[in-house]
Amino acid sequence: MEDPARPGAGGAKRAAWKWSLLAGLIGVLIGALAMAAASGFFVRRYLLAHPEILPEAMERLQAREAAAAQREVAPALDRHRASLETPYHGAWAGAQQPEIVLVEFFDYACTYCRASNPHIERLLREDSGLRVVWREFPVLGPLSEEAAVASLAAARAGRFRAFYDRLFASGRPTEATIAAARESVGIAAASLDDEARRELEKNFELGRAIRAQGTPTFVVGDQVLQGAVGYEALRDAIAAARAARG
Repeated sequence: MEDPARPGAGGAKRAAWKWSLLAGLIGVLIGALAMAAASGFFVRRYLLAHPEILPEAMERLQAREAAAAQREVAPALDRHRASLETPYHGAWAGAQQPEIVLVEFFDYACTYCRASNPHIERLLREDSGLRVVWREFPVLGPLSEEAAVASLAAARAGRFRAFYDRLFASGRPTEATIAAARESVGIAAASLDDEARRELEKNFELGRAIRAQGTPTFVVGDQVLQGAVGYEALRDAIAAARAARG
């Protein structure tokens, strides 16, 4: 009979088998690590030899991330659709009875917003069913806010587009160019009254809801487009929104 206090022949065999199994597992692990290291080495060599695939990989990654972001903001777009697409007084252009609404969050101090203006004008000329709604989103400092307050006053007076075009044509806003734009459209100096404050607060809430990263941010249909994406991207988004309507 075996003494449980010290292993006999059966215990010795079991101990030897366990050590053999452990050694085998360690060997497999070392082999796997070596293969991974070798694989990483060859992948690096391949990428260095074929750098042209990197932009394509980056584009695919960006497209995947953009698609994921669109899925995340889709509920917010549905929830806030009416608020997004309802203009503040006269801060809109295009169709009276629109088929599609393109919303732009903008800042008068934003050079990318200024660069996007010709694309918006072209889309309005080409698409009789399009309405553009502009939402003040002054994120670039005190003069941006001062320009937005004057712009809201112009919208209330029915002179938004004249003020918008004049101030953007003047370059980055200053106290002098804002005053000149106001005077050119015949509106008095404006202050941040309760109505203007509520509108700006609403726009910032909407911006947070759709995860606007700055200006310009465009909303059309179920898409949020960040930055100066260009005429083709906006045209394609409008076409997609129209197709989704059936």
